[in-house]
Amino acid sequence: MARGMVIIGAGECGGRSALTLRDLGYDGPVTLVGDEPHLPYERPPLSKDAMVSDAPEIKAIASDEMLTEKSIRHIHSVQAVAIDRVAHTVRLSDGALLPYDKLLLATGSAPRKLPMPGLGERCVYLRTFADALAIRAHLGVGSRIAVIGGGFIGLELAASARKLGAAVTVIEAQPRILMRGVPVEIAEIIHQAHVAEGVDIVCGQGIASIADDGKEVRIGLAGGREISADLAVIGIGAVPVTGLAAEAGLAIDNGISVDAELRSSDPDIFAAGDCCSFPLTVYGGRRVRLEAWRNAQEQGALAARNMLGAGEAHAAVPWFWSDQYSLSLQIAGLSDEGKSSVRRDLGDGAFILFHLAEDGRLVAASGIGPGNAVARDIRLAEMLIGKRARPTREALGSPDIKLKSLLAA
Repeated sequence: MARGMVIIGAGECGGRSALTLRDLGYDGPVTLVGDEPHLPYERPPLSKDAMVSDAPEIKAIASDEMLTEKSIRHIHSVQAVAIDRVAHTVRLSDGALLPYDKLLLATGSAPRKLPMPGLGERCVYLRTFADALAIRAHLGVGSRIAVIGGGFIGLELAASARKLGAAVTVIEAQPRILMRGVPVEIAEIIHQAHVAEGVDIVCGQGIASIADDGKEVRIGLAGGREISADLAVIGIGAVPVTGLAAEAGLAIDNGISVDAELRSSDPDIFAAGDCCSFPLTVYGGRRVRLEAWRNAQEQGALAARNMLGAGEAHAAVPWFWSDQYSLSLQIAGLSDEGKSSVRRDLGDGAFILFHLAEDGRLVAASGIGPGNAVARDIRLAEMLIGKRARPTREALGSPDIKLKSLLAA
């Protein structure tokens, strides 16, 4: 009798994987284990819609009815505490033992903790729907919010807080916001958009001290300035959740180390999403770990196919997006692979930077503009990157030459 498929982590990646197993016709047991009380849900709205909505709701990937209809057993509010690779079982925090034929670890990532004394209840992180509700309760006219970290999550949260009338200060220790993976020209536009909306952005200053007395948080900067806030939201990156895998003896390398088919060092255990590092075919097997919504979706589905024996390598081009105020930022590929760039203006202030490798191959595209201004061209750029195309600099820079024609060529 089939032991079935067990998925640890009931987020975007794990949820998509369970649904894909059923869509592919797998009829053995499928068990989805999550440590939150909710249905599998999407996290991107937590820093945006869930913050500004009058009645925040989780954006569930599947309803209870759908999971029941597809015979997916969803065990919530428990943690997986041990894997016995010889016996092919997972032990849960409530003492239950789950047997498996194949196991998927979709444990995601956790907020990187600020390693400082003085943090109290008013120093918080955003990862779960419960976190979002707790932060949302502090946002409003007259409230003072300090955001520590000028990455995507921190800046999206800053934009949401301003929409609700809170006074916002963003503190970034690096010389500029969005240092990781966003070109300086685009980061500068986002910086100016926040300043225009009244956000105080402080870059290039480390934090010397934090004092949380339960009534307010006082943050002392290395330059001597002190910032007082009703709430400090810490967004300084994320770390992969690998404890379960490491204790089971699986290889770890900036996340659970998997091959191109998302298989770990144990052939019956797969890992996908934020928690794993994998070789990226389009960049010659460079090992990366991606914290991205679409990657979680794609890898959840790919893991399901490969748990059923498809033997399919991960071939997708990374894609990221962020909405802040009226601006949408989209990036296809990894811009740090580029040695030079070409700009294409799309009108209304929208533009795309195409990043080229030394041999002229298109390796990434970074775009920004109002609404969906860059979406179509970024999608076409993504396809060109996947084809390892080498368009001329002139063709990329000219708005008169359609990217679709370059794809056909």
